[in-house]
Amino acid sequence: MTEVLELANFRENEMPRLILVLGDQLSEHLSALRQAEKGRDIIVMAEVMAEATHVPHHPQKIALFLTAMRKFAARLRAQGHRVAYGRLDDPETAPSIPAELLRRAAETGATRIVATTPGDWRLIAALEALPLPVEMRPDDRFLCSAEDFARWAEGRKQLRMEWFYREMRRRTGLLMQDGQPLGGRWNFDAENRKPAAPDLLRPRPKRFPPDPETEAVLDLVETRFAGHFGRLRPFHWPTDRPQALEALEHFITHALPRFGDEQDAMLTDEPFLSHSLLSSSLNLGLLDPREVCRAAEAAYHRGAAPLNAVEGFIRQILGWREFVRGIWALGGPAALGDNALGHDAPLPALFWGGPTRMACLSAAVRQTRDLAYAHHIQRLMLTGNFALLAGVAPARVHEWYLAIYIDAIEWVEAPNTLGMSQFADGGRLGSKPYVSSGAYIDRMSDYCRGCAYRVRDRTGPRACPFNLLYWHFLDRHRDRLAGNPRMAQMYRTWDRMAPDHRAQVLSEATALLARLHGGAEV
Repeated sequence: MTEVLELANFRENEMPRLILVLGDQLSEHLSALRQAEKGRDIIVMAEVMAEATHVPHHPQKIALFLTAMRKFAARLRAQGHRVAYGRLDDPETAPSIPAELLRRAAETGATRIVATTPGDWRLIAALEALPLPVEMRPDDRFLCSAEDFARWAEGRKQLRMEWFYREMRRRTGLLMQDGQPLGGRWNFDAENRKPAAPDLLRPRPKRFPPDPETEAVLDLVETRFAGHFGRLRPFHWPTDRPQALEALEHFITHALPRFGDEQDAMLTDEPFLSHSLLSSSLNLGLLDPREVCRAAEAAYHRGAAPLNAVEGFIRQILGWREFVRGIWALGGPAALGDNALGHDAPLPALFWGGPTRMACLSAAVRQTRDLAYAHHIQRLMLTGNFALLAGVAPARVHEWYLAIYIDAIEWVEAPNTLGMSQFADGGRLGSKPYVSSGAYIDRMSDYCRGCAYRVRDRTGPRACPFNLLYWHFLDRHRDRLAGNPRMAQMYRTWDRMAPDHRAQVLSEATALLARLHGGAEV
């Protein structure tokens, strides 16, 4: 049942404030917590159905949030804070965050709310609409504030991550010496595009067997969200800060040395390769981006990891993570409706586990179902690439990514999906659409070896769908994309093909799209 909060002898000007802490704000240094008065203020945390179901989140994602929230609340209580925690299985817990805040305000007599700005425009609007005054403090857990990013972006014709990343390297001093980048180069991307081979000695990520608190949440999620796409067990994610720190140390010691070489590779039976699996801990607040970058940098300086690996890893955090957060804040809620290419097709059933003869997509979706995880190239160049080539409505792709990945929170997921993956922003985030034929997938993975299609076939009954759809995409968007310097070579290649071959490609691609969007297996 709901806990009773005693509020004895408060004068009117000493009435408690409600301090809201959301499930992705589990940091003791959170701006809303920084001035909380332990004897006066009440920290409000709640497991509410609205947050679990506004998209059908993966069961492991729900379990991670709920377990991490419960453990964080216990940590705050141990420090002397007064915490009003609403559990999902408590019938008195309200169905939404705003309703829970109003319930706690009525229960305690609080008349003010303090919150750290959410990373979700929907929640920001909901808090702003409350009939109580809400003080929203900036989320300063990032290395670049939204205001600083806006100042950096002002007056620029194009916003490119590479220039932002260099500025952040200068600002933080990471991998810098005497004002210059270590190794004489800003990035080592050219060295980080190697395929990978199966290796029985490859280190595995740190696993955390569920403790009793986690098991209780798993049982709850199993009961309440059985209809959501994804397998709940086995569950091995870090759910509190000590575990997250263990996971960080394990990655730095065992996997970082080969991270660079394998960061873009894909193998059927190797879902993790040398990736860190730290993004969920970062995005929940269990780890701080500064400490993660510094740990990687320290590994380089002590000779434990090569520069290409360390720079590539730091770039993902200091560069992409900070950049997309700035893009999200700059774009505002209207950016969620971006659809520059006018795509409107439904999300194919194969994204929800429907049958497909495409080995790469089958592997990526199966892995996502089982682990709530796929690394960035699987997301960008498999599921994202296919959705873009197939003309799927970007809003549907956005909802899918937000629902099924363990680390997906709107501020990081939406710009990556709508901008980088689907080019729905028309080039605000990326300079060109990330599309490819099957050749890229074949070069960077082993998927094509066991596929029903033949990656080298450009036409015919066994032609790789990526090959057909790639040229169809370029042809139908020629008016918009042909003037892009980074696309010019692709159009020159297309134009050199024989007219009858181009006609056959377009005809077969059109038929493929009709089958796909008609619900047939492809």
